[in-house]
Amino acid sequence: MTAPVSRSWDKVEFYSSYFLMLVLASVIGTRLSFASVWQIPTVDLGLSIIALVLVLASFWIARKRRSWRLWIIAFAAATQLLPMVLRYPVTLFPLLGALVPVGITVWALVALSKKGRPGPQAGDS
Repeated sequence: MTAPVSRSWDKVEFYSSYFLMLVLASVIGTRLSFASVWQIPTVDLGLSIIALVLVLASFWIARKRRSWRLWIIAFAAATQLLPMVLRYPVTLFPLLGALVPVGITVWALVALSKKGRPGPQAGDS
C-alpha cells in the first residue's frame, strides 16, 4: 500500500517541476525577447541565456533525475531574482513576503508526502 502513495507523490513532483520549468522558460524567453527593446545588462543577458538553455535542455537531460531538475530550477530562478535584488534592494521586501505562502505550500507538500508512510508520526488522528 505504501508504493502507490509514494509513486503518486513522485508524479506530483515530476509534473509540478516540469510545469515550473515551462513557466521559467517562458518568463526567461519573454525577458530575452524584450532585450532588443530595453537594454539588459550584459551579465544578466549572459546568465539568462545560460538559464534558458539549461531549462530547455533539462526537459531531456533531467527527466529521470529529480535533483538535477531542482538544481536547474533553483539556478534559473536565481539568475532572474538575484541581479534584480542586487540592483534594487527594495525589491527584497516583496520577495520576503512571498516566502510566507511558498513556505506554507512546501510544508503542506512535505506533510502530505509523509502521510501514507508506515511508522510513528506526530499528529496522527
